[in-house]
Amino acid sequence: MSNQLYINEIQDLFDAVQRSQIFEDQKMMTDAVPLFPVSKINEDYQQLKDTEGFDLKSFVMSHFDFLGARVSIHREEHLPIEKHIEKLWDELTRTAYEEKGTLLKLPKPYIVPGGRFNEFFYWDSYFIMLGLQVSGRVEMMENIVENCSYLIQNVGFIPNASRTHFLSRSQPPYFSLMLDLLVETTHNENLYIQYYDTLEKEYAFWMNGEEDVEKGSGIKRVVRTTQGDILNRYYDAENAPRPESYLIDIEDKENASGEEFYRNIRSGCESGWDFSSRWFADGENIQTIETLNLAEVDLNCLLWHLESALAKSSALQNRPEKENYFIERAAKRRQMINQYFWDENTEMYKDYHIIKNTKTPSEHIAALYPLFLGIADDRQAEAVAKAISEKFLYQGGLVTTTKKSGQQWDLPNAWAPYQWLGFKAMKNYGFDDLAEKIKNNWCSNVERVYKNTGKLMEKYNALDTETIAGGGEYPNQDGFGWTNGVYLQLQQN
Repeated sequence: MSNQLYINEIQDLFDAVQRSQIFEDQKMMTDAVPLFPVSKINEDYQQLKDTEGFDLKSFVMSHFDFLGARVSIHREEHLPIEKHIEKLWDELTRTAYEEKGTLLKLPKPYIVPGGRFNEFFYWDSYFIMLGLQVSGRVEMMENIVENCSYLIQNVGFIPNASRTHFLSRSQPPYFSLMLDLLVETTHNENLYIQYYDTLEKEYAFWMNGEEDVEKGSGIKRVVRTTQGDILNRYYDAENAPRPESYLIDIEDKENASGEEFYRNIRSGCESGWDFSSRWFADGENIQTIETLNLAEVDLNCLLWHLESALAKSSALQNRPEKENYFIERAAKRRQMINQYFWDENTEMYKDYHIIKNTKTPSEHIAALYPLFLGIADDRQAEAVAKAISEKFLYQGGLVTTTKKSGQQWDLPNAWAPYQWLGFKAMKNYGFDDLAEKIKNNWCSNVERVYKNTGKLMEKYNALDTETIAGGGEYPNQDGFGWTNGVYLQLQQN
């Protein structure tokens, strides 16, 4: 797989296009497919750019293909919501058997989220799989797992999404959960053996740097606390503006301090939460983003699950040394999740600040992960359930934080993944009434918006169920992969 980032080869042109804002959405240029060899485009641009009457937009339109830059779904008839979703699976299916522009090739068909997102996304695909399971589309579930495995084997990890400019970061590691879901669907436990190497390779990616990291600091995605314990954080290998949000990043950097502003921004993207007050030192402004200083509760819970899956796979293969190694790693991490992320004062799971050696003040919905994965004890689960009920659950579903900042991963937005995590977390500990309430509040919001617009949205407004959600770097999108998946799965339960 070529890691060549053609954007770097046309940096001069790319910079000019993004700064001049000839496209409303900065993602347009990153997704464009060159119509000629990049060297030829570069040559043409250098020759023409300073000539009289040069029109940048005309130049770009004649040298790049923007087909498929946007997935727009128009339907005349107003189908019942489940039937609409069944049709959407086909409309959101893509193939990329060869590289095109920034698009990475993948061996199998896949489902894209929709709207401006016309590529394979990592953690979205797990929630899409929840719906595919309900729809009986087992082959597509297998395709997603196979594509993920292909990426891990060929790139070393699953990128944020299947484009060259995401080859510096991943997303929340859901591959082991995808395997669980596929095993549950096919009753084929051998899948754990089949994908053992893939699980181990993904684990190695997240743990890279563990041997060398010193107390109170981090290397890549690994941190060592002042007490000497190993935890994980989100990270990005690049410290430069994101091509897909180029001008936004450059403008935000102007008032930011710190050498690693761009890497902090990108590391926030690896979490999937781009962006939230959760990452801001002052809780308000993106200029104070400090993702790199935090070890996150969700990431460490997901890595506990990956360690547990590796132990299970080792046992199935009768490899006692490997099995014991991963059992011990999972047990140690479970203990650390409660030591470092459980806040006794507020009775809530929080992120952990590596430098300050404290829990962060942000109250956020990632506190659900220890309950979703069965790591919390009954007392902790009861406290989290109480906080969820009192602070996070609104008429239109669960919000992500208790803070309104204008960022899209803050109040008042409700995102599909956390409705499923909340429902399952509450079911796991016997809070069935709360689980039902989470399900009904969000599903009725989805149904209302669908009835009014004919669309399934990327996110919803949980407080004002008369309006559509907003905030963030781009308008709310329709499609929408994980909403479709979670809605179908909740209706089944």
